[in-house]
Amino acid sequence: MSKAANIPPNTRIYAIGDIHGCADHLETLLDQITKNDRLLDKVKNKKLVFLGDYIDRGPASKKVLDTLLHDLPKDYEAIFLKGNHELMLIEALENSQAAEFWLRNGGRETISSYNVELTTHRKPNASAKLIKAFKKRLPAQHLKFFKELQLSFQFGDYFFVHAGIHPDRPLDKQQEQDMLWIRDRFLFSEKNFGKIIIHGHTPSKDVDEADNQIGIDTAAVYGGCLTALMLENGKRQYLHSKSRPKKT
Repeated sequence: MSKAANIPPNTRIYAIGDIHGCADHLETLLDQITKNDRLLDKVKNKKLVFLGDYIDRGPASKKVLDTLLHDLPKDYEAIFLKGNHELMLIEALENSQAAEFWLRNGGRETISSYNVELTTHRKPNASAKLIKAFKKRLPAQHLKFFKELQLSFQFGDYFFVHAGIHPDRPLDKQQEQDMLWIRDRFLFSEKNFGKIIIHGHTPSKDVDEADNQIGIDTAAVYGGCLTALMLENGKRQYLHSKSRPKKT
């Protein structure tokens, strides 16, 4: 169990893990958040912090983006962090080698969700043609969303980021590569980072909670669920997009 940590009073935060095109999980979880709030005392400030990887691998990336942009609960401030999959998409639009990498890592499912017909990889210039067709179907508002994502968010005793941080650098000196991609060097570190790191990126069948970090990518796209971590004062609560056993 992580050490006691707090956020400023009169504020409630829900941090939401990797969605990966699972629009049904997102809609279910947002409904649970709304219902959960009705059971709690009113607070002045409510925030939704999304930890990135909204797209790829799952079937409905476009629907996820439409929900994030237009159908979130109205009384929340939304903070959207960048994941490595959003970085891959942005790079794929500008570089043919990056496009190949993205298409092999879930990009084809994202492109299909924008009603672009998928072609076989073996056809000449297939990847370039797919990216060209995708650019035509990608709404300007969606592209703007991808390009304006922030790398991290700090609040109270918590630091929110997609993948994690480099253990040997202070929080204000972190680099994008680590914040979007790091795994073992961060995950196995027992160092006190100054704040508790809330992250996604590394899927697990359950919440991964340690003294210095909490991982909430519970593998929605791999048959698991989508998880939200609620923070209020010194309290923590987990909500999930489908029923699951409680941790003991």
